[in-house]
Amino acid sequence: MQPNFWIWLVVLNLWRAGFVVGEDPGENLPAALRQILDKLLDGKYIEGTVEALEYFRDNSVTEYYADILRYLHSKGSSLHSLQNSFSNYFREIILQPRLLATDLQQMDTSTFLISIKYFYSGKIIEIAFITIDFGFIKNQIMQIPGGNRSLFETSWQKCLPLISSSLCLELLITALRRSSAIYLQPEMIVDVPKDLPEETFKNITIVLKELYDKMAARTQRAIYEWMRQSLQQSYKPPGASGTDSWITAENLWFLGRYIVHLPLEEIQKISLNEIRLFINYDNATKQLDSVYDITPATAKAFQERIDASGFDMANTSTVYRLGLLVCFFDNVQELDAGEARSLLHQMIKCSRLKGFQVAVRKLKSQLLELVLKNQTLNETLDSISDAIAGLPFMQLESLSPQAVRSAISVLRTVSGWTKSQMIILADKFIGDSKQLSFFNISQLGELVLGVSADVFYSSSADELAQALKGTLSDHAAKLSAAQRLAVVTKVVETRDISSVLDLLNGSFLKELPLSSLLKTKNYNITQLDHKQLRRSQALFLYDMVSDGEPANEVISFGELVKGLTCEHIQSLDNTTFLAVAELLENNLDLLSSYQLNCLAWKYQQELPKLTPPLLLTTLPTALLENAAQSVCRPLLVSLGRAELPLIIPNSAKRNKVVRRALQCLNYTLRDEYDVDILGRMICNLSPQIIKTNISLKALAEAFMQFRSCRKLSNDQKREVRNKIREYYGNPTAWQPELIQDLGPLVTLLSKEDLTILAEKFQDILLQLALEVEGMVINQDFLAVVFHALRKTSGNGKPSSLSPDCSSVREPSFDHILKLADANSFWSVQELNCMSAQTFVKSVELLGALKSFNMMQLAALKDKAKRAWGPVRSWKKYQVVALGRIALALSESEIKELELVSIDTITVLSQQTEWTPTQARSILEVFLQDSGLTVDAMKGWDLVGSGSLLCAMNDHEVNSLSAATYSAAAVRIGEIVCKVEVLQELLKKARNSFGNVEDWCHFNLQEFGTIAAGMSKEEIRILNEDLMPYFQPAAIAALPSEVFKEFSPRQLARLGPENAAVVTESQKAALSPKQISSLQAAVNGAGLIEMPPSISPTIDGSTVCGGHYFLLWATSTMLFIA
Repeated sequence: MQPNFWIWLVVLNLWRAGFVVGEDPGENLPAALRQILDKLLDGKYIEGTVEALEYFRDNSVTEYYADILRYLHSKGSSLHSLQNSFSNYFREIILQPRLLATDLQQMDTSTFLISIKYFYSGKIIEIAFITIDFGFIKNQIMQIPGGNRSLFETSWQKCLPLISSSLCLELLITALRRSSAIYLQPEMIVDVPKDLPEETFKNITIVLKELYDKMAARTQRAIYEWMRQSLQQSYKPPGASGTDSWITAENLWFLGRYIVHLPLEEIQKISLNEIRLFINYDNATKQLDSVYDITPATAKAFQERIDASGFDMANTSTVYRLGLLVCFFDNVQELDAGEARSLLHQMIKCSRLKGFQVAVRKLKSQLLELVLKNQTLNETLDSISDAIAGLPFMQLESLSPQAVRSAISVLRTVSGWTKSQMIILADKFIGDSKQLSFFNISQLGELVLGVSADVFYSSSADELAQALKGTLSDHAAKLSAAQRLAVVTKVVETRDISSVLDLLNGSFLKELPLSSLLKTKNYNITQLDHKQLRRSQALFLYDMVSDGEPANEVISFGELVKGLTCEHIQSLDNTTFLAVAELLENNLDLLSSYQLNCLAWKYQQELPKLTPPLLLTTLPTALLENAAQSVCRPLLVSLGRAELPLIIPNSAKRNKVVRRALQCLNYTLRDEYDVDILGRMICNLSPQIIKTNISLKALAEAFMQFRSCRKLSNDQKREVRNKIREYYGNPTAWQPELIQDLGPLVTLLSKEDLTILAEKFQDILLQLALEVEGMVINQDFLAVVFHALRKTSGNGKPSSLSPDCSSVREPSFDHILKLADANSFWSVQELNCMSAQTFVKSVELLGALKSFNMMQLAALKDKAKRAWGPVRSWKKYQVVALGRIALALSESEIKELELVSIDTITVLSQQTEWTPTQARSILEVFLQDSGLTVDAMKGWDLVGSGSLLCAMNDHEVNSLSAATYSAAAVRIGEIVCKVEVLQELLKKARNSFGNVEDWCHFNLQEFGTIAAGMSKEEIRILNEDLMPYFQPAAIAALPSEVFKEFSPRQLARLGPENAAVVTESQKAALSPKQISSLQAAVNGAGLIEMPPSISPTIDGSTVCGGHYFLLWATSTMLFIA
């Protein structure tokens, strides 16, 4: 921040003329200029600056320079002290938006408006030798947490009473748009006048409608109430009685998105003539297309009124006018097949709805049944829109390949396909060719996810290369690692690495094996710009391209910075470090906790006063605790934006850092500004702080921040729950908008409170259950949701499957769709009594649940056998659809499965609860059905097998080809097996990349958990500089008797992330000296206590012990073989 950009006075330091002190220093100064100086001396810096700017527009002050200096002297001030005061003030308002808000609020409205006008202009203004960069100032304030809030709230407070004036109206609209209205609270709406001039009312509501989706639900409701009252007040009924509804066609158009808040009784009173005018107005269609948060009840009320007005609801040429109301169409029985098809096309937009997708899916199913009454699915496939995504396997399996190919342009655009559906359709499309062209891949779109890894590898490398520039890259993140590796392997076989690097991006480049990179030593740094790299690739490539290149240029090339080592950082001289420091600060999110710690120590050595606060937290906590108070605000801002567990992996140290940050706030959150600056750090508050140190003024904003916390402890959840109850009172008085605003925090409530809410707002809780699906959720919430739905829907119909089910209410497909994770409360008997049709429709939903126990999974497995027949008849897409249900398969049942495809194995390997015998059976069946021997397995076969590789015996591991292992090494390094298996896999790594003592940092990073198979001897001789390049999972997997062989120096160099995962049993085996070194690594002191040897230059021989040539030769020989 440069204060001289703010104020005209700083230019006076250019003038050093002497002066004579007169009897009255200010007698020669104009009154206006004297008043400006007085305000500046009184600390009213913004007012003084703004008035000076206005004064300078018409007046010159050159003749008053001496008088100005005399006047300052007479007031006990000087140019220098005033400059210092300015500097301190503007530094403070940037770091403390609350101070800015206070000063702005104390101004008179006229001065305030002028100040804000200059501020928002963003201009650089030069008047009478004055240069003020308002763009710089604005950006600084708006980037700080709370800065935008201070400007918005003061603008609202100052200008709301004068909203009818053009200046205030313009300012309020600007403030709303710049803040996206996120600071607009319901209580602020209450004060908005309800009798605004028509033009003012129109202009302010335009922006409130634009920002609808950004606002809290309660704010939306408050704005609707204000608009309603304003429209009612201005409404003049045509008749003398005045009984006509205020809701005219014009007012409906005017309300825009806010029509969803109309009460049902008000909708029912709308004049039929007015609703007819409304629905036939062209803009009404656009309006109804945007009501994403409309409820079924409101939609049906509008439908009924529109229908009563004479509008033909089934007319295919006009039904589009209904917008999203079609999503809740209620007269299906009156439609013919053509009308149903037309309506299905209109319902494509229903995916935009914020909820109630279960009802939409049910309606689509009903319409699809009508369409298929007189035509086959093959005949209508290209004309039934996205409803096809709701079809069960059997119907998709019945499709002919020709029908799929003919309709592929439609099918590729459909969203919501499951993995098994995509497998069926991709297989139909490909047929017997087992090869794909670039055109074919482009045709498939998202359905390319259903293509097997083997088909990708069988395709032409040139065709794949073209597809990598389009469809494959578009869907790379959703392809399995096995599919991506198959593509990469094929491309690498026909191209040199240089062209491969040009071709691959994103997830595909991350699959490129290290062994492929090792095949060449000449790399062009420009090829690596904007490339995503895994850390082992970055470590290797950084060393390859940094030789002879300026450090700042290497670091500027995207993710290459991931390869920056401590040795690289320490080798930078002061001049070079100054040049790269800013680049590194802009890429802190790419650096590991160890790299951040190294960088922090470098700052301490070279630029201690400029150490970024975030880096300061990676050092021993004593340094942070003893830091000057001036570090507080920058520290709070940095920590509030960071993912603390990634920066400070050890929880005990993290808690100390949080306590130091809270000390800056006197351990209290006074208001919303404190919550703003605390940011994500709120998730790390102790239960006691939550209980006692958050003021009522800060609570509302604190709840909004707590919504984003995903890993609160049970004690934290308890205190948040208590605070919600304390602040909002008994749930019997809650409104639906409050539940929507609290979002996932509602799940923290007690069972009693949740039961109250479920009785009043069941639909909202069901929607919330869908939104939090997959998160760790309070079981009381799920139980309440489950039992509430059962209660209101009459528990479903009795099952007719068997006498045992005569008194059991079977689960329905609608229930399963609505319940999400609450499906885990179905009893084993209820699951047994589920109909086969319901099971087939819902199998993938049920298979995705992580909370089913083995008895429930067994019941679902038996249901699969009854629905699909014997296990030996199951198709691969059915096995894929099972998800966790497959865990209930016995060893003998697994042996009956058809497991010829590695893609099926890929899905099965994602389950982590297989018993050793189950895993062994799956692996054996795959090898048998695919006709592969272990030595013939390809890299993607190993990758797809995942944790199932842990079931291999010593002979099988030894049989793996070196090239295959090398291609899959990084993915094999992600699995955690018994140490005996890891030891065998490590032998394969030695065969492929040489002995452990020859490894480089990138090798150790690449091999991951396999490094946990090291022997005691290998541990002892391991270069201490390699310690931080162990992966945390490898450290945690090391047996205690091996782990204790690390020397104190090695342990000190582990790095914070690795030191944080050391287990209690590993610690128990260490000596006091080793424990001390380990604690140094945890605290971030390892580098200073056990400093590495620093060389002025870093090259391959320094980092890897001179074995680059050996690695290159080994890698090349692997691929020649």
